[in-house]
Amino acid sequence: MQLPIEWLPAAGAPQQLILLLHGWGSYATHLAPLAQALRQQFPQAAVIAPDSPLQAGASIIGRPSPGGRQWYDIEGLNDANWPARVAAALPALHQWVQAQQQRLGVGRAATCLGGFSQGAIVSLALASLDDGLCGRVLAFGGRYAEVPLAAPRHTTIHLFHGGADRVIPAQGSRDALEHLAALQGDATLDIAEGVGHELHPALIDCALHRLTSHIPLRTWQAAMGAAAGAQAQDG
Repeated sequence: MQLPIEWLPAAGAPQQLILLLHGWGSYATHLAPLAQALRQQFPQAAVIAPDSPLQAGASIIGRPSPGGRQWYDIEGLNDANWPARVAAALPALHQWVQAQQQRLGVGRAATCLGGFSQGAIVSLALASLDDGLCGRVLAFGGRYAEVPLAAPRHTTIHLFHGGADRVIPAQGSRDALEHLAALQGDATLDIAEGVGHELHPALIDCALHRLTSHIPLRTWQAAMGAAAGAQAQDG
């Protein structure tokens, strides 16, 4: 895949890897505001945004494609065939993520996978396919094509949505948070009221806050387990 955005640390090896996936009919460069904000917040991270290898086809309403790329075809898309189309896109993308981790020497836990719209959809699906492929997922304006039967144990899911999104309504993210909570997963949700289907600066700010302040549930559990063990030894 072409890498219009590949920003590496000014000095030294990358300590984190942030991979960003664009939406349907778009390009990696449309994620530049998010990529720049992440680069400023995490100067030792490698920030990469590829163009999907697939050309976008016809739109949902039958108009010609606006150009750009896609991770899976949306022509004739419906609730019945949607999960299969997303699943078909995952093996190649999974291999690509692993290749970037190997190339840059960054482990799975230090990898963050993010995306907008269709990019968010495939990011969420990848986290379900391979628990722990990345330590965090940043899903902007997306949703699950198929809700997972089990919540990831090694990945934190951060959901971001515009409250006025009419393309992919925010209710999908609300439902996902409730579902993951019922499965005892680690997830957060930020909704920007009055914001539509866009990568709004308010949502980018929310993502930076989550990445810098949210302590993953698995970290809390490990710490509590260690504390309990120490108390048992002292007792």
